[in-house]
Amino acid sequence: MSDTKTILTCAVSGNITTRAQNPALPILPKEIVQEAIAAWNAGAAIVHLHVRDPQTGHGSMELSLYREVVEGIRAAGSDVIINLTTGEGGRFVPTPGNPRVPAEGTNLCAPELRVAHIAALRPDICTLDFNTMVSGGRVVMNPPQSLEVMAHTIREAGTRPELEVFDSGDLNMAKSFIERGLIDSPALFQLVLGVNFGAASNFETLAYLVSQLPQEREWAAFGVGRDAFRVLAMAYLLGGHVRVGLEDTVYLERGRLATGNAELVEKGVGIIECLGGSMASPTEARAILGLSGPR
Repeated sequence: MSDTKTILTCAVSGNITTRAQNPALPILPKEIVQEAIAAWNAGAAIVHLHVRDPQTGHGSMELSLYREVVEGIRAAGSDVIINLTTGEGGRFVPTPGNPRVPAEGTNLCAPELRVAHIAALRPDICTLDFNTMVSGGRVVMNPPQSLEVMAHTIREAGTRPELEVFDSGDLNMAKSFIERGLIDSPALFQLVLGVNFGAASNFETLAYLVSQLPQEREWAAFGVGRDAFRVLAMAYLLGGHVRVGLEDTVYLERGRLATGNAELVEKGVGIIECLGGSMASPTEARAILGLSGPR
């Protein structure tokens, strides 16, 4: 623990969670805006945003959808920090019997396309995923040469990258980017626990990853599914910032679906405060992370 206030990020929708899992999941841009504002009102300093194809509900890279969401949040008068994903465009699904051929669900594309919305909208923060790993029946692919292109565009946009780390090898590669000057220091890390075939969601794994971070950094962590609130507490106790939202868990507690992101944020805030912490406002979070005013 530290005396620094804790920043809570709300991951509003993601690209994998479905309405079959929780009917409260926002799909349309106006729904994502409403959920982001509700999360901010509940205590989130940052909202992490994906957009969805309004027809299919699947994750999208469409710039107009991102623009509608970002402008909608700003038009509502919110000073919440906006964090856009760049994770779309890195998925490969092999065809059974012929794994060199992409199957349905593949969205692998040029790295320039994955950050086109960052160049256009220049958000406060965007994710930069360092994982290449199995995810369900898919392979998420983030080779170093693609990440270099993306990191350059992110820097040119004046956006702060949030380095998403799913295991120790990801962390080693992220550190090499910092050492080579491709990522500015102090860097911002997000440690992801509980994804199948990634870092386990236990205290020992999180403590190890934290011990391997560069000395100059800010960091947060989150867990997925039933581990979401347990990892939130562990991250706080180890001195980090936290994240929760419908991207990460659809349940408020065992057997009870969350009614929306605000309810998840309220529970997260309650846990931090019960442990003796206090929450950072967006203005305070900007100071902690070295960000300028709302963009």
